[in-house]
Amino acid sequence: MRTQPGIPTRIALAGLLSSALLASAADAPAQTGGGVPGSDATSTTRPGKAKLTKKGKAIPPADAPSGVVWAIAAGNRIRKRPYVWGGGHGGWDSWGYDCSGAVSYVLGAAGLLPSPLPSGPLMSWGSPGKGRWITVMANRRHTYAVVAGLRWDTSSRGKRRGGKGPRWRKAKRSPRGFAIRHYPSY
Repeated sequence: MRTQPGIPTRIALAGLLSSALLASAADAPAQTGGGVPGSDATSTTRPGKAKLTKKGKAIPPADAPSGVVWAIAAGNRIRKRPYVWGGGHGGWDSWGYDCSGAVSYVLGAAGLLPSPLPSGPLMSWGSPGKGRWITVMANRRHTYAVVAGLRWDTSSRGKRRGGKGPRWRKAKRSPRGFAIRHYPSY
């Protein structure tokens, strides 16, 4: 069963989503800024890919379901926060995030996680295998996600520079040694 973040988080994210959609229209005129709320996450067509701006913001594809749009908007909100071990586990909002705190944050915004989880428990979150829109890779020491084709990670692995802390990244990363998980229909 899908759960939704608490009311304060949803209210904060609603304002964020509005500004993210407006920004995406300015950054990428060909994009509509995301899916229509309630759109089908289980479509049989190949899902679109998110775009990454030069400033590091992700723009959701036009065909993204609303949960994916919410996840991307949430990631954009914290994308410049520093890496802080244990960050994001005391609650949704934190001044910094570790890997599982950052992944939990975007999953919570998508309505796929009721509270933050550390890396170990994310190894058994959802269902096994790759998701259509959102895939989580977790082991006992690290967690990252791929959302609409972009990697959401606190590690700059695969890129010379890029900062420590939650960031969207185009560079792929091998899932070897990670449990690969997804939420059914996502």
